[in-house]
Amino acid sequence: MATKASAIILVVICTLLTSFAQVFWKFAANTGSMTAVIQSWQLWAGFLLYGFGAAILIQAFKNGEVSVLYPIIATSYIWVALLSNHYFAEPITMFKWVGIAGIILGITTLGLGGRRGSG
Repeated sequence: MATKASAIILVVICTLLTSFAQVFWKFAANTGSMTAVIQSWQLWAGFLLYGFGAAILIQAFKNGEVSVLYPIIATSYIWVALLSNHYFAEPITMFKWVGIAGIILGITTLGLGGRRGSG
């Protein structure tokens, strides 16, 4: 059981890393021309975070059910909404909050179904 819990934690860490990678890419995109974007450290930091996230996700898949773990990746939408609000002052509208609630409900439902073995 502990390995399944650790697999879930690893997927959450993966989503955090890849969400921060997207924030770095947005910073890179704001640097100007495509040449400036390619030369920006933020672009390459984003690639590095994505790589680490992929490695962590592969490790998580070794110890858990893909049908339970993969939907957790949807939490990336939540992290990106919160990070975008924090770093870029992008608003979190009522529709986004409803979407976030739907993501949480969906992940919880799928997780409970995987745990109970029902389907």
